[in-house]
Amino acid sequence: MAESDTSSTTTLTSSSTSTAFDVIIIGAGLAGINAAYRLQTQLPHLSYAILEARDNIGGTWDLFRYPGIRSDSDLFTFGFAWQPWNQPTPIGEGAAILNYLKQTAAQYGIDQRVHLRRRLQTASWSSAHQVWTLTVNDMSEDNGEKANISYTARFVILCTGYYDYHKPLETIIPGLERFQGQIVHPQFWPENLDYTDKQVVVIGSGATAITLIPKLAEKAARTTMLQRSPSYILSIPNNRSKRPSWLEQVLSPGKLHAWKRMSFLLWSRFIFLFCKAFPDAARRRLRRGIEELLPPHLPYDPHFNPRYNPWDQRVCLTPNGDFFNCLHDGRADVKTGTIKDVVADGILMTSNDSSSVKKDILLPADIIITATGLKLQLAGAATFDVDGVSVVPSEKFFWNGAMLQDVPNLSIVIGYTSISWTLGVDATAQLICRLLRIMERKRLSSATPRVEQGIALTPKRLFNISSTYVTVAESHLPKAGDQGPWRPRTNYISDYWFVKLGRVERGLQFVPGEGVKLKEKAS
Repeated sequence: MAESDTSSTTTLTSSSTSTAFDVIIIGAGLAGINAAYRLQTQLPHLSYAILEARDNIGGTWDLFRYPGIRSDSDLFTFGFAWQPWNQPTPIGEGAAILNYLKQTAAQYGIDQRVHLRRRLQTASWSSAHQVWTLTVNDMSEDNGEKANISYTARFVILCTGYYDYHKPLETIIPGLERFQGQIVHPQFWPENLDYTDKQVVVIGSGATAITLIPKLAEKAARTTMLQRSPSYILSIPNNRSKRPSWLEQVLSPGKLHAWKRMSFLLWSRFIFLFCKAFPDAARRRLRRGIEELLPPHLPYDPHFNPRYNPWDQRVCLTPNGDFFNCLHDGRADVKTGTIKDVVADGILMTSNDSSSVKKDILLPADIIITATGLKLQLAGAATFDVDGVSVVPSEKFFWNGAMLQDVPNLSIVIGYTSISWTLGVDATAQLICRLLRIMERKRLSSATPRVEQGIALTPKRLFNISSTYVTVAESHLPKAGDQGPWRPRTNYISDYWFVKLGRVERGLQFVPGEGVKLKEKAS
């Protein structure tokens, strides 16, 4: 797929002025586009619309603009199963991914169902009328004062992602207010930030920092990654092959995509299971790979020796070892320790060298980048109620990783953390489509997840990683259970089997009625 300019603002509007739909999807990012495709191909007679709060589609890939932004999973599984990623590199750059999303939405007419600048504020379910009423903020530029619009839907699918678009994760950095240079969070990267020949300090050691460092090092005088504790980093090949492989010569494009997708899926699953089953062996293997790429002046311990086992948190990927490459030429460096104070022109830190001797050093800085994580948030901060009773997600169990306990006709679409996020997103979309088909066939107007009487569920973590941004937000997230349809999802293969052949009705309470389809379909 050829890349094109993605800087211009897309001005999408719905071809219909109706605000009543069978299904409303919230969010026009990757998950929303995927849900729309599954819906319009599997239930083409249903009307639907996508409400998008921003002025463009693309979600994360339109929001994030920091240098070097790219996927942290291969695009053969991170991309759509039904629209092959046909660039030769498995790790895609942000601009190419955004272009892929836009072209895909246009190709299938999904972009014509998008209502831009529509932010969901509240959603209320009426059991008497078996319908959702959505209060939506109209943020159109020509609207003058912001006004609310009322939408109605039989079913709502939340594809708003998992983090707050407006606030990053708050991290206490002593003395940061005294810094006289520029402070930047990658989530809100200034369009014209000039870091040429500047001293740049990136606070953090996760995927964002690992992505930023190589690009910043190309222009900055010196770029330093300041970390309290390191992450696991894995170098993977991401070259554009000059010659097609023998598989590319033999297989059709469709079969080649299926082969690549299955290969990456199985390989990533194997790596995850190996790391969890044999953490010591996995740690040794990762260490060998890192030590081969390190410059002589940077020892593995303490700079690349995490305190946790592999895949207790996500493993950071560095395509073609670009992170390690920039450490060799002296334009980038890594410091491990704790921040004592931020002063006007830098950061005073307590550093640990290879002999674990603590010493105070000053890192000069013109720009400080706080790559300290994202603030988790479901449903884009919208509020929900059922017959006037507020829904508190953290008090609810999560049915099959797709619906909230005691909340009718509402799906929250989230993906996996141990493998490609999109695999989980698609499993959820297909599960909801199957549920909608069952409801239509049996003339059921609503489905509500219920914990069966007499069953005592033991709460479990929704996400199976221990990253700081996840543990901080756990008290605000729905709960997984230890049995039945309430267990957390981690395995795409078993989830896919369940979507196709499992007992979807288990754990659901149905109300007979008109069915999901509106009495008069919106034009």
